Amino acid sequence: MKRQFLLLIFSLLSFCTSAQVITGMATKWSDDFRDWIIFTDIEDEEGSLTMRWQNQLDWTEWDYRLGEETGTIRLKWKDDPSEWEIRGGGEIISVRMKWNNDFNVWTISDGSTRLTLKAPYNNNFNDWEIDKNKYGVFEMYMEWTDDPREWTIVDELDEDLSLHFKIAIAFTGIFHSFPK
Repeated sequence: MKRQFLLLIFSLLSFCTSAQVITGMATKWSDDFRDWIIFTDIEDEEGSLTMRWQNQLDWTEWDYRLGEETGTIRLKWKDDPSEWEIRGGGEIISVRMKWNNDFNVWTISDGSTRLTLKAPYNNNFNDWEIDKNKYGVFEMYMEWTDDPREWTIVDELDEDLSLHFKIAIAFTGIFHSFPK
């Protein structure tokens, strides 16, 4: 009886801690890239991604929320668009341009896991994908070619990768695809 009870507890804990799957993102308003809705595989659970300083049109700082998880995204150095920092859930995730002045390829790392996000077609930011890796698949593409307001995301990454890591990936692709 005691063993069955422990199995039930462990099963419930693993269910509660399973990773969230991001299925898409879209602008909240059709003519504004400062507010986004994050869609997940859980019905009626949406998140948000919002520019922090909207009145100043400051594209360098963002806030996100999905369920109980919150975090911030900001340029590491105000005048250097090649490095971003995502903070949430006790994690710090860095996003760096792989090569100088090349917005097509980014390295995303939390200190122990490192992935490469790339636009597979040079200077065409309609699609983004994680380079082949042992952590699974993460692809994203615009619903309509050259219209960055709505994105479909294929999130088949390992459950060990956090929601914050996935937000970092999605933000990087989307942010570098829409006009500022």
